[in-house]
Amino acid sequence: MTPPTPGEGRQDGGVISIVLDCADPEALTGFWAAALGWQHTGSAGAYAVLAAPGGQKLLLQQVSEPKVGKNRMHLDVHVPDIEAEATRLEGLGARRLAAAQQELGSTWIVMADPEGNEFCVCDQAGDC
Repeated sequence: MTPPTPGEGRQDGGVISIVLDCADPEALTGFWAAALGWQHTGSAGAYAVLAAPGGQKLLLQQVSEPKVGKNRMHLDVHVPDIEAEATRLEGLGARRLAAAQQELGSTWIVMADPEGNEFCVCDQAGDC
């Protein structure tokens, strides 16, 4: 069987949005809006939406079950100075989960948002 051509059959204009399960979307809205510099565009019931100027969206979705274990998927936030950004994010309520790590030309710091969802602060030099 021949593998499909990348993008074959895809409709133009598709955009990926990220959905983050959490206990309290409204509480996390302030953190992620400040962390990413994105705009809180609205909330309804169990949902809060943040949007970037380029159209990307982060949907914070309330779920009843608690977070258990490491996230299977996470955000990488790319910045020129990972130490300064990690310190800024700590001031917003994040916490460091590990010291800076380095591999294949990239350096990153593993962090968690106020509800414990992991994310990485990565340099812009590699492919973190």
